[in-house]
Amino acid sequence: MVTRQLTIEGRVQGVGFRDALCEEARRLGVRGWVRNRPDGTVEATLQGPGQAVDDLLAWARIGPPHARVRSVEVHAVEGAEPLEGFHRLPTPR
Repeated sequence: MVTRQLTIEGRVQGVGFRDALCEEARRLGVRGWVRNRPDGTVEATLQGPGQAVDDLLAWARIGPPHARVRSVEVHAVEGAEPLEGFHRLPTPR
């Protein structure tokens, strides 16, 4: 079980990125969450079997058809509490 924190930059807001990421995460059996950030990036936490998380990371580097991903910053999270499901969270203020 691995946990990764992502920051995704590019044209990733207003193009269905969060909904598509949720759908792909659920298909792969990855748990966690995704949300827009006020600075125009998308932030996500992914948790699951290493290969499934790697597959979702590969997807996030491309995104849905109307997205244009410029970069994906990935950080390993050690000792994370187990997450349930995959959720779309509100944008923080």
